[in-house]
Amino acid sequence: MADELDLLRGADPVPSDGHRFGDGPLDARAERRLDLLLNGVAGRVGEGRDRPSGCAGDGPAPGPGHPVVRLLPRSGRLRLAWGLAATAAVAALALTLVLSGPGTPPAVAAPRPLVVDTGSAPVPLDRLAERAAAVAAAGAAPRLRKGTHVRSWSLGLSDDEPPVTLPEERMVRWRPDGSHTELVVATDPRYPGRPVLSDEDGIPRLVDDGRVLLDRTSPPSWSDAPPQSPPPRDPARLRAYLTEAQYTDTPLTTPELLDAVATLLDHWSLGAGESAALARLLADAERLRPAGRVTDRLGRDGQAYVAEAHGVRRMLIMDPATGAVLGLESTLTAPDPGYGVEKGAVLSYSAWMR
Repeated sequence: MADELDLLRGADPVPSDGHRFGDGPLDARAERRLDLLLNGVAGRVGEGRDRPSGCAGDGPAPGPGHPVVRLLPRSGRLRLAWGLAATAAVAALALTLVLSGPGTPPAVAAPRPLVVDTGSAPVPLDRLAERAAAVAAAGAAPRLRKGTHVRSWSLGLSDDEPPVTLPEERMVRWRPDGSHTELVVATDPRYPGRPVLSDEDGIPRLVDDGRVLLDRTSPPSWSDAPPQSPPPRDPARLRAYLTEAQYTDTPLTTPELLDAVATLLDHWSLGAGESAALARLLADAERLRPAGRVTDRLGRDGQAYVAEAHGVRRMLIMDPATGAVLGLESTLTAPDPGYGVEKGAVLSYSAWMR
């Protein structure tokens, strides 16, 4: 046996006294990597996180499935932390595998902020609410449907990793018996507007490139509490509904209201009547100003409405003809050099479809 060990030692190209490979304490980087191997990526991403929330001071975040970014105070500056569920950690790894080959850096899909057409005439929200009410009064489609179809981008930062934006598409469809399906796929950041899911025959499925991150069917369930219960068509009742959906009994600020809208649209595809009630509610919101015409990330024409608070600029995009909400974008209004994030960086973006 001794002779065999000597032969093995002689064949080993690593010197026994090498500082990187000898027995001894691990350095800080090695300890982090060992911790990831032992405890899993999801545990690291969720470190220091309690209930998912929106920006600090801006109230609760959108509901399940809606990627968000938390802003937490740290030594007098904003700190960005992942507010994604554990599935997002798996999604980030899957996206890296899909879009990066051996020896290549992970794909970073940070979208640029949407640009408002400065030469366009902003449409006041009151006028848009009137258009939405007219569409609803005419009995036009669409009808309210439980479930969502959304494309989203969300920025994640950590102390020891570079910024990465996770693009994904999510489709939730409910069945008459109360069960529902959920399909989430990673999208290709090189083609941010290209759909990867379709349900033309009533069954969500892939129609283009994409890695499946989640594919599950849940048993029947019912709830009469927002946001699971159907949203009302009356603006005052809708405000109370959104307040309850955000787990608070205090009046919502405008940023909190916009977060609540995202929660609603992550659970329901609104009909014309519900969109009209929401447009009227938004028309009465404070400091939500019209900004002008914008083209969203799916190539749709929209009108932008902007609100700023706590270092974050939220841009709501609405259909100029029907008053339906198309998207919501959140961007930083100041840079954070410590994390390599510039002013105007897109923290999160959602584009809702039917």
